[in-house]
Amino acid sequence: MSEPNVVILLIVIATAVALITRRIPVPYTVALVVVGITLGAFHFIDAPRLSRALLFAVFLPGLVFEAAFHLPWSDLRRNSGVITALAVPGVIVSIALTAAALMLLGRWAAPDTAFGWRQALVFGAVVAATDPIAVVSLVRSLGAPRRLALLLEAESLLNDGTAIVFLGLVLLATASAPVGGVAMTIVFLRTVGLGAAVGVAFGAGASLLTRTIDEAVIEITLTVIAAYGSFVVADQLGGSGVIATVVAGVVTGNYGVRSAMSPSTRAAAQSFWAYVAFLLNSIVFLLIGFEVHLPALRHRLPLIVAALAAGWASRTIVVGCVVAGVAATGERMPRSWIAPLMWGGLRGALSMVLALSLPGDFAGRDLIITITFGFVVLSILLQGTTMAPLLRYAGLTERKG
Repeated sequence: MSEPNVVILLIVIATAVALITRRIPVPYTVALVVVGITLGAFHFIDAPRLSRALLFAVFLPGLVFEAAFHLPWSDLRRNSGVITALAVPGVIVSIALTAAALMLLGRWAAPDTAFGWRQALVFGAVVAATDPIAVVSLVRSLGAPRRLALLLEAESLLNDGTAIVFLGLVLLATASAPVGGVAMTIVFLRTVGLGAAVGVAFGAGASLLTRTIDEAVIEITLTVIAAYGSFVVADQLGGSGVIATVVAGVVTGNYGVRSAMSPSTRAAAQSFWAYVAFLLNSIVFLLIGFEVHLPALRHRLPLIVAALAAGWASRTIVVGCVVAGVAATGERMPRSWIAPLMWGGLRGALSMVLALSLPGDFAGRDLIITITFGFVVLSILLQGTTMAPLLRYAGLTERKG
């Protein structure tokens, strides 16, 4: 079957799953992963591989831009301390704690496996990026506080970029000729700063051009250029493509759309990006399922469970520290939010692709790929299906705001 036909078939399958999940109490993205695993196990479809090139060229820019496009700047500014804490120092601490916990639990779960500090740190960086797509829609539909959904989504947008940068820094730090701390800090600041600058340029440029045009199709095309162009240019210049697209999305959504588009064009642009997000999310979650090989996961199940427990423990500590740290500020949150914030930080396609993109000669690469895939699948299945009961138990399904 040709690739265009495969893509069409995947869209048909995703649509069927969407229709079915409207009638059964299973999150749509979780159902997609299960369907992908089932179809992949029986080799019904020769689906494209979920490669770094495919994710970075097609899926990630569109998904990141769409989410940032709908984030109000005023809400981001009011919650900037919490979001930044979770996405920068929170990611660093999460990497270290995940590695430490995995080293401890791994000795019990797989005593015959050579899994050293280098592999543990790289694994911690690989799974540092959260992907709350499977739960954000639940948070909103159940009437949970709007700010809770905002924190989950905004944190994920930023830590996608910072996690990619930190993985590169961890690989540098654990190489045969490690780089010093000052040099790594400079690399981080340069990568993030360059990405943000490119994002501002593309977002502002698209917004200014939009003010001179009154044609919906061209105006929407400018948002597409801002999304994918900012990612590609930042990546080529050595900056963070994800950060660039996040910034471009926030600038375009808050300035270009609101001040330069007519109400009808604005509605058309929002509908367009909502459809793009649905389409890209549908295919990427199906592809996650296709990438999973159950026999390999069963063989490493004890280590996968240990890795998942390490990830949960580190996430709980990071979220708890952030909530406690802002308790005396204007960004304070109820303690009842700790569990949903922790449980909503599940992992997705980015972690799988980062594992696949590790250098071929990296010691322990195959093992990291296996436990990352198992980590992602269990995270989606367990956290995605239990988020609604957790929100109800925490009493967060009735309040609005």
